[in-house]
Amino acid sequence: MKRSKSENHKWNMADTVTTLRIAASVFLLFLPLSSAGFLGVYTLAGLTDALDGWLARKTGTASEFGARLDSIADLLFYAVVLLRLFPVLRKMLPAAIWYAVAGILLVRLAAYATAAVKYHRFAALHTWLNKLTGASIFLLPYVLAVSSGVGYSWAVCGFAFAASLEECVIHFCQPDYQADRRFVFQRK
Repeated sequence: MKRSKSENHKWNMADTVTTLRIAASVFLLFLPLSSAGFLGVYTLAGLTDALDGWLARKTGTASEFGARLDSIADLLFYAVVLLRLFPVLRKMLPAAIWYAVAGILLVRLAAYATAAVKYHRFAALHTWLNKLTGASIFLLPYVLAVSSGVGYSWAVCGFAFAASLEECVIHFCQPDYQADRRFVFQRK
């Protein structure tokens, strides 16, 4: 995806869709977790995540600003979801999964720190593994509605660890920031 380097970013439809995810994330804080309203707003937020990047590419409005706004919206959405789901998950999942999550977060923080030191910026890549992790995390509330989710949660941990490690390796090994990097072995 080619991004405009223009300082004069013009607000566009993709930015609006991303902003809807931010608003939906805040709204999720106030809806009962097991309600149809929660799952409806949750689904809407997930759809905006899939739609905003496609819309930006389709309309030629992909930008550095849009990519950053998308990363902020993703972080907020998943932070809210974790905040809401954590009390339920804490009771359902074994302690070993929480140790795995802590390890994954350490690797993810190492990736962000490496990018911050090396590129002097916040850098979250939209790799295929990160997308797979995001999609599998997104499906978690639906899985929990029909099962305990333990096996599924282990699979999500595996995807998340691989994605975090891949991003850390990419930031460590590539000489310059490449926002469009999709996987570790991709050539420039």
